[in-house]
Amino acid sequence: MDNNIALSVKNLTKYFYEPETFQVLKDISFDVQKGEFLSLVGKSGSGKSTMLYVLSSMDTDYEGSLEINNVMLTGKTQNELAAFRNANIGFVFQFHYLLPEFSSLDNVMLPALKLGQKSKEEIEHDALENLSLLGLKEQALKSANKLSGGQQQRVAIARALINNPSIIMGDEPTGNLDSKNTKIVFDIFKQLAREKGQTIITVTHDDDFAANSDRIIELQDGELLK
Repeated sequence: MDNNIALSVKNLTKYFYEPETFQVLKDISFDVQKGEFLSLVGKSGSGKSTMLYVLSSMDTDYEGSLEINNVMLTGKTQNELAAFRNANIGFVFQFHYLLPEFSSLDNVMLPALKLGQKSKEEIEHDALENLSLLGLKEQALKSANKLSGGQQQRVAIARALINNPSIIMGDEPTGNLDSKNTKIVFDIFKQLAREKGQTIITVTHDDDFAANSDRIIELQDGELLK
C-alpha cells in the first residue's frame, strides 16, 4: 500500500457490445501520484474518454481493477460508488452543466448540500471562497445563464472543488474555451495540484495544455503508448 498513490488501475480491459463486440481498452495499467497533473491524450476513438469514465467509477462494466486512495472500487455497488465519488472526486466537463436559472453561488453549493456533512452556512462560506479563488466573487449572485462561457466554466470548477475532492477529473475541460480562458483554467489546475496537493486527470485534445501538465498518457487504439 503506497500512500503517495492517488489512483491505481491494473489490467483494465473494456469491451463495447453494440452494434458488435469491440475491445475499446486493452490491458491498461498505471498509477497516478497524489498532487500529479496528468493529461490523457489520443486521437478521437482512441478510448481516452471511455477510460476517464472507468477511472471515475461511473462506468463499472470492465475487467481489471480500480483503486482510489487505497480503496478498491471494483466490485462496489452503484450506491457505494456514488457516495465515494461525491466525497472524493470533482468533475469538470466540456459543457459546464450548470443549472441556468440558479445563481453561481447556488450551483457551486449543490454537491455539498447533497453530501450533507456541513451546515448551509458553512457550505455558502466555502462556495464564496471557491468563487473568490477563481476570480468570480462579484458574479456570485448572478444567474449562470448571464455569465460568459469562460466564467461558466470557472463556476463549474468551483463546484467541482466544493467537497474538497482529492481528485479532479476533466473531460475536455477547455474544449469550448478560447486560448485566454484555456490558460486561466490550466493555471487554476496547476495551482490546485501545487498548493492543495489535489490530483488532476484531464482528457484533452489541446497539445499545449497537455505538454505543460506533469505527465502525458497517450492512448492509441485502446492501448497505452509507452
